[in-house]
Amino acid sequence: MLLAYTGLFAETKNMNKNLKEKELKDMSENINIHTPASKLTIGGNIYEAGNAREFKTGDWRSIKPVYLSEKCKQCGLCFPVCPDDAIPVNKDQKREDFNYDYCKGCGICAKVCPFKAIEMKEEGGNK
Repeated sequence: MLLAYTGLFAETKNMNKNLKEKELKDMSENINIHTPASKLTIGGNIYEAGNAREFKTGDWRSIKPVYLSEKCKQCGLCFPVCPDDAIPVNKDQKREDFNYDYCKGCGICAKVCPFKAIEMKEEGGNK
C-alpha cells in the first residue's frame, strides 16, 4: 500500500512540475501590459531552486549603495552578507562595484563596512 501511495505521489509531483514549467515558460514569453493578473505568477513563489539569476530585481530599490573604492580596504566583510550576491569579487579576491541588476538596496553591506566605503544614496526622486 505504501509503495502504491509513494509511486502515486511521485507521479503527481512530476506532473505538477512539468505543468508549472510549461505554464512558466508560456507566461514568461507572453507577459505584456495586457496580461490579466489571473495569468501572472503569484509573487513570492519559488518554483525551483537556484533561479535567482533569472530575475533581475535591482529595479525594486529606492536607495542604492555607492562603492567608494578609495576608502575600501578590501577587508571582505561586505560581500558575504549580501543576500543578493550583488557584490562581485574578482579572481584576485578583490571586491568590485555593485551589480545593480540584482542589488535591492537593503543596506546590510553599508552597515557592516567599518571603513565607510559604502554609502547609501536615495535613488531617483529629488535627492
